[in-house]
Amino acid sequence: MRALVTGTSSGIGAAIARRLLADGWQVLGWDLADAAIGHDLFTPWSVDLCDGARIDVAIDAMFDAGTPQAFVHAAGVLRVAPLGELQPADGDVMWRVHAQAATRIANAVLPAMCAERHGRVVLIGSRVTHGMPGRSQYAASKAALVALARSWAAEVVANGVTVNVVSPAATDTPMLTDPQRAGSAPRVPPIGRLIQPDEVAVLAAFLLSPDAAAITGQDIAICGGASLPK
Repeated sequence: MRALVTGTSSGIGAAIARRLLADGWQVLGWDLADAAIGHDLFTPWSVDLCDGARIDVAIDAMFDAGTPQAFVHAAGVLRVAPLGELQPADGDVMWRVHAQAATRIANAVLPAMCAERHGRVVLIGSRVTHGMPGRSQYAASKAALVALARSWAAEVVANGVTVNVVSPAATDTPMLTDPQRAGSAPRVPPIGRLIQPDEVAVLAAFLLSPDAAAITGQDIAICGGASLPK
């Protein structure tokens, strides 16, 4: 089994890649940063997910080895700003990395999966899509993933292909220490700690498994109690 995973240089993407490798998957890791994983079954590929032409080249190279059985879009970027200070360039890069890259890849991968009547797609969303001050552009680009996933799931459900979103609350990744988010501290979930990347990886791996064949079009939160009524 072969999986394409984006954002494998660190954080959630790296955790998912390592989990899949441990489960025996071959993993193709797309990231602009240097690979952080050394494994016989891991193939890193330098891809700028803001560059559509580069994505297309990488897609063609991937299909040289056949259709992947899974696609996980874990790459992410966060820029924060309140109203009055929003920057169009920040919104553009988040939209390109989150929604546009996912769309470009899915547009090639999902039809191929349907032709083989098997495939799994997991998009990494965010609890921030419910709204948070200073995160409007990020929230919008992540919320788009839910709409995309549900729309795609409806198109491919009869072909043995599933599409789901996993939406973590604040997760212990390098994104939390990115200078671009200075002055915007993460909200620690009610469990009293940050979500761990491995906890997200466990759920993603399950959604890629045969046991999850009946789960599709869902946005599943790993919230540490953040979504509980108060």
